[in-house]
Amino acid sequence: MHSVRKRRGNASHRTQQISSPSGLKENVLQKKRQWFHFDLWFCLTLQNWVLDFGRPIVMIILPLEWFPLNKPSAGDYFHMAYNVITPFLMLKLIERSPSALPRSTVYLSIITFVMGASIHLVGDSINHRLILSGYQLHLSVRENPIIKDLKPASLIDSFELLYYYDEQLGHLMWYIPFFIILFIYFTGCFTEVEEQKKMPVSGWLLLGPSALYYWYLVTEGQITELFLLTFLAMVAMVIYQQCKGLSPDSNGLFLFCSFSVTVLLVALWVGYLWNDPVLRNKYPGLIYVPEPWSYYTLHIKNDN
Repeated sequence: MHSVRKRRGNASHRTQQISSPSGLKENVLQKKRQWFHFDLWFCLTLQNWVLDFGRPIVMIILPLEWFPLNKPSAGDYFHMAYNVITPFLMLKLIERSPSALPRSTVYLSIITFVMGASIHLVGDSINHRLILSGYQLHLSVRENPIIKDLKPASLIDSFELLYYYDEQLGHLMWYIPFFIILFIYFTGCFTEVEEQKKMPVSGWLLLGPSALYYWYLVTEGQITELFLLTFLAMVAMVIYQQCKGLSPDSNGLFLFCSFSVTVLLVALWVGYLWNDPVLRNKYPGLIYVPEPWSYYTLHIKNDN
């Protein structure tokens, strides 16, 4: 009985501490520090650059004899780490959302994301080995010198199926849920409190690397339509929330500004390569957005 009274007394004492002016001030300062999720945005940006963008680079730099062609390469291990760390960080973002979000949609998106990224892991691993054997990324599968003369000809169909899994199905199952999760998170990033709308200096410093990575993601992943659709949905959400007197908080502003700068970078990239005849032939259609690695194999690697 005495221990029960003691616990009640301790709980009452803690309640008094929290309700005191000093306790309230400490809580306010703690909330201010947590408004902008710098730790998550920094980790997400860093691992995107290292594990996704750096994946093909590390495969080029490291000696080939360290990773035989019949074993996983260093880039494959990078991809495996990406497939685990990215969904974990995105779940942490959802957990910190100030609003209640549709968890079932988030979980289904995460599951699909992991499946799509894993499909891409296999296709991209084989694709890298083809590059080491002379495969040229700026040419279609059937036009590549190492494939067009394969016998029997049905083998070419198998390589086209591999390309479909790698560059189309894998990318769609990877990136559609990725942007769905980001958009769902963005819908919960609106507030009427002025102090929460200010992005700290750390956020502005992180904006450039974040936007530049999204440029790489959009161009190399060939997901311009998906990205633009997500960006337009974010613009519509901002307009809708402003009609209700709400504006993006610091996290929503960071995400929205990152996407806005990405749109500008993609436009500059397309303008720079607008009259390239070889890339024009590989990327026909209404939306022309060449892949950076195709540009590399055509204009940089071949020149060297």
